Amino acid sequence: MKTAVLIPCYNEELTIEKVVKDFKKELPEAQIYVYDNNSKDKTADIAKKAGAIVRKENRQGKGNVVRTMFQEIDADIYIMVDGDDTYPAEFVHKLMEPVVNREADMTIGDRLSNGTYQKEIKKNFHELGNNIVRSSINLLFNCKLKDIMTGYRVFSRTFVKNMPVMSQKFELETEMTLFALDKRFRIKEIPIIFRERPEGSESKINTFSDGIKVLKTIVKMFKDFKPRQFFWIISFLFVVIGFMVGGPVIIEFAKTNYITKLPSAVLSTGIMIFAIIIAQCGVILDTVVKQNRENYELQLLRYLQVEKMKNKVEDK
Repeated sequence: MKTAVLIPCYNEELTIEKVVKDFKKELPEAQIYVYDNNSKDKTADIAKKAGAIVRKENRQGKGNVVRTMFQEIDADIYIMVDGDDTYPAEFVHKLMEPVVNREADMTIGDRLSNGTYQKEIKKNFHELGNNIVRSSINLLFNCKLKDIMTGYRVFSRTFVKNMPVMSQKFELETEMTLFALDKRFRIKEIPIIFRERPEGSESKINTFSDGIKVLKTIVKMFKDFKPRQFFWIISFLFVVIGFMVGGPVIIEFAKTNYITKLPSAVLSTGIMIFAIIIAQCGVILDTVVKQNRENYELQLLRYLQVEKMKNKVEDK
């Protein structure tokens, strides 16, 4: 099987040589691709000397890089890893095994189960952000994933060629997990060791701005994938507000058979009508989403049939 190692890079001259050499040692037959994302240092030159296939992506952001990688690179097994040497290459075989054996479409390098991420990362907001994202997704899709935002993953060809990468930056990993859950791709988590960046190497993640982007992604995915629940929650909030505004009016009418708080009555009625409209929008959009899922399944089936025919031709 043809294996490709995908390494998106931005200013990683201190670590990229070691990352490339480590993966060449573990996977000597694999093709290692380093996509330079407008680095201002010697990342591209060092990667090329280390034996990687170096290409350039001018659109800034990890999501843009991975989108181009998925479009351009042809392989059977895809390994995505960061170029900062925080993910040990020796775990790649454990990550690949479920995909090679067709037990999973995406394997995730779980940094959190053994505590190495918490030990190496001293930023409390990073851990808090991970916990919020993980809890939200597990609640949304009724699953028990442990590490949502890890950058060490292995994909099948089917997953890579049928996932539309929409994110531009570091919300990419969250999008991948949400997509796999919604489209019922098989996910398996493999515990790995996480290493802190070497001295002099700086993280590109901004705790606050990238955290906000991830939360926005979750809200957007909630709206897109679970619209009925999303809009019903909003509708329920308006119903509560409507009762708070109209409650005194109802109590007054029950006691006196008169309504003197006419503005409150009109406002409460308007809020309730708005809540009903929002709830109806959720029902309509839920039907649209179900139809889209059916269309995606048919598209995936056609893709698999084409791949099967190609394999038969190649075997002949």
